[in-house]
Amino acid sequence: MKLRPDTALTFDDVLLAPRRSTVASRQAVNTRSCFTRRLEVAIPIISSNMDTVTEGPMAIAMARSGGLGVIHRFMTMERQAAEVERVKRAESFIVDHPYSLSGNSTVKEARSAMETHGIGGLMVLGKNGELIGLVSTRDLLFEQDQDRVVREVMTPREKLITVGAGASLEDARSLLHSHRLEKLPVVDNNGRLLGLITSQDIVKTEHSPDATKDEKGRLRVAAAVGVKEADLERATACVNAGADALVVDIAHGHSDSAINMVRKLKERFSNIDVVGGNVATAEGVRDLVEAGADAVKVGVGAGSICITRLVTGFGVPQLTAIAECAEAGQALSVPVIADGGIRKGGDLTKALAAGASTAMIGSLLAGTDESPGAPVVRDGRRFKVVRGMASLTANIERREVELGREVDPEDWERVVPEGVEAVVPFRGPVLDILHQLVGGLRSGLSYAGATTIPELWQNAEFMRITSAGKSESGAHDVQVL
Repeated sequence: MKLRPDTALTFDDVLLAPRRSTVASRQAVNTRSCFTRRLEVAIPIISSNMDTVTEGPMAIAMARSGGLGVIHRFMTMERQAAEVERVKRAESFIVDHPYSLSGNSTVKEARSAMETHGIGGLMVLGKNGELIGLVSTRDLLFEQDQDRVVREVMTPREKLITVGAGASLEDARSLLHSHRLEKLPVVDNNGRLLGLITSQDIVKTEHSPDATKDEKGRLRVAAAVGVKEADLERATACVNAGADALVVDIAHGHSDSAINMVRKLKERFSNIDVVGGNVATAEGVRDLVEAGADAVKVGVGAGSICITRLVTGFGVPQLTAIAECAEAGQALSVPVIADGGIRKGGDLTKALAAGASTAMIGSLLAGTDESPGAPVVRDGRRFKVVRGMASLTANIERREVELGREVDPEDWERVVPEGVEAVVPFRGPVLDILHQLVGGLRSGLSYAGATTIPELWQNAEFMRITSAGKSESGAHDVQVL
C-alpha cells in the first residue's frame, strides 16, 4: 500500500492571493488560450461531450462566442456526422458545397430539400456541374404545380451576379450591397459552381469577430469517439464531415484501450488534433502524450452528475489533479483541459490558475436554450434534464445504439452506474452563462496582475482556507434578495 502524504484539494479548499496589478480595465485582458496544440479559442470554455449538453446548436453557439463544442457520441455514427456538418455549414465566408439539384428536379423536390436543410435557396446545376440557375423560396411562393421542373421557375444563370474563386470579403460585400442580393454564387472560368457567399454569413462574420473558425471561415467543432474498433469508422465519418478535432471519450483515460485509440487516431488522421483522457495524474498525461495526444482532459469523478468516486473509491480532487497534470503537460508543450467541477466564475479562474489551458463545462450549460436535454416543469418552474454518461439510462441507451435494438430488461440489473440523472434550472441562452463566466475570469486576471492566461499561471498564489473562510467568501449575515 502507498499513501500520499499531501492533502489533495479542490476549488472550495483554496483562494487566490491578490497581486499588484497594472490592468486598468477588465477589457484589457486577453482570454485567448489553446484547446489543443494547434487549435486556439478566444475564451477558454469548452462545452462537454454529454448527450444533454452538446449537439449542433450548442456547438454553433460556443464557436460563435469564441469557445468550442464537442459533439457527443451517444447517437448513430451517421447522425453524429450530420451534427458536425450542421456546425460546419452554419456559417462560412464561402460555402464549399452549397446544396443543389438538377434543372429537371421538380418543385416538390426543391421545396422538400429546402425544408430538410433549413435553407431559402438551392443552386441549380447542369450535367457537368455548371451553374444554370438559382431557385429560392420566393420563386416557389405561389407555384401551384408540384410537378413542374425547376428550370422553368428558377432565376436563370444570365440573370445572376457571380464572382470568381479569388473574390475577397470586401468584393463580395460590395456586390451584395450594390445589387441588393442575398446570395452570390462562386464559379470557375468554365461556369462550374465552386461555392456560395451569402449576406447572412458576412453579417455573422462581422458580428462575431472572436468566433472560433477554420481557415475557410467555418465554425470549428470537435467530435467525441469511443475506444472500440468500430469507433475508427465513427471518427472517419466525423472527420469527413469536417470535425476539427477528435476527443477520446472514456471515463478511465489512463488505460491501454484509451492509449491505443489515441495512437490509432493519430496514425489515421495525422492532420487532426486528438484529445486524450480523462486522467488525474501526471503519469496519465505523459502516457497519452507519448501515444500522440495533442491535449489531455483532466478529471475523474469531479462532475456534478458523476459518482465514480463513491462507487469505485477512485479519483483525485480536481484542483490537485489539474496542478499535477498541467505541470506534466507544460513540460511536454501539451495543453490540459480541466473537465468537471466548474460551478461558477471563480472555479474557472482557479482551474486555469492551476495550469489548465481551457475548462470543459457540462451541467452549468445543460439548462440553456441550446442544450438538447429534455425540458420539464416542476411546480411552475422550468428545468432541463442532465445526466452523466455513466448513468443507468445513458448506459442502457448506449448499448441500444450499439446493438440496434432494445436491451432486455434483465440486463438493466447488471449495470453498475457511475453517474446520475438529474434536473437543472432553465437558464436561457448559453451566451448569458458565458458572459458571466468570462466576466468573472477577466476580473480574476486583473486581481492576479495578469493580462493573459500564461501570466496567470506565473502569478497565481493559492492558499488553503478553513470552512469559516469559505463561509466568509460568500454573502453572509444578510437576507439576499
